[in-house]
Amino acid sequence: MMRKALPAVLALLIVLTGCSTLPGAAPEETPTPVVAIPLPSLEPTLETAPSPTAACPNPDCVVTTPQQATLEPLVFLLPTPGNEPRSAWRPPLYPVPWSLSQYDHFYLTRPIAADNVNWPLANYRYGGVFFENVTHTGVDIPASPGTPVIAAGAGTVIWAGYGLFSLTPENLQDPYGIAVAIRHDFGYLGEPVFTLYAHLQEADVAVGQWVNVGEQLGKSGSTGVTTGPHLHFEVRLGENSYYRTRNPELWIAPPQGWGVLAGRIMESNRTPIQKLPILIRSLETGREWTVYTYGPEAVVPDPYYNENMVIGDLPSGKYRVTVPYTDGNKSTDVEILAGRITYISFRGTFGFSATPPPTPGLDSLTPAP
Repeated sequence: MMRKALPAVLALLIVLTGCSTLPGAAPEETPTPVVAIPLPSLEPTLETAPSPTAACPNPDCVVTTPQQATLEPLVFLLPTPGNEPRSAWRPPLYPVPWSLSQYDHFYLTRPIAADNVNWPLANYRYGGVFFENVTHTGVDIPASPGTPVIAAGAGTVIWAGYGLFSLTPENLQDPYGIAVAIRHDFGYLGEPVFTLYAHLQEADVAVGQWVNVGEQLGKSGSTGVTTGPHLHFEVRLGENSYYRTRNPELWIAPPQGWGVLAGRIMESNRTPIQKLPILIRSLETGREWTVYTYGPEAVVPDPYYNENMVIGDLPSGKYRVTVPYTDGNKSTDVEILAGRITYISFRGTFGFSATPPPTPGLDSLTPAP
């Protein structure tokens, strides 16, 4: 009897083995459409000429003026990220606040503790585009259900529960699901700083509660519109608004000895190039990264760097940056400095420049107390 059953058992084991995920294999990333929520759409108008201001002194700055239009459904699409493997040990983070330059603002720690993957997924960075020009306003960090989510900075809880995206309390259909928002005790350029933590399994804090940096806010999950557990993390400046986000990788402290690359990639006429894959390769290890320039709408560059591309968590050292352009790939070598932001720009036929943006008046860059 046992001999007759043995072939069937072996066949079942082979089928189960074939369905399992191989170690290191990247799972499919299946973006998921979300419900449409009526919100005022913003139809930006771009000035054709560079318009540097006190708040944005970069000569390549092109001012985007949002204009209220008719009430139309905003289709909010959140991806389901695949898990990024724990591919390498990372040093401890720099202590916050950390700023070797008056233009940098590494004021925040990671919202996931260091004993888990706590860096953004490569394909779900700020400014990425998933479907039909719907642009990502935060970063996604892989997190198993129940992983503690912690405050990236000290401040007061201003939202805890469902309804943050639609601003409708207890809206169980809200794309963010269970979410927490914090108004921090510090500001920047005279404006308040907010952070947002979405898709939680549960919220462990209440509105009005003061939390310290590293204090548990809840547990990661997959509430809202997503097909897999992860943490969606946003930084907002000025007000707690979907249209006032900033790139979190310019605010989260990097690992010690590592740095951040920010760039502005443009056509020859200074128009930012959208959704362009930029290849970053370490000249010392040969490791490669791909980062995309920002998509349209809902993303706001830093007032000093005026960037449309950021990649964080790069070990200090020399790298080659390659931009695919109409007449072929264009490359330049840069050096990532520890604990700092390295800035480059690319302007079509004029090529690359490592010249940093001009120094603005000190008053415009003094963080609020």
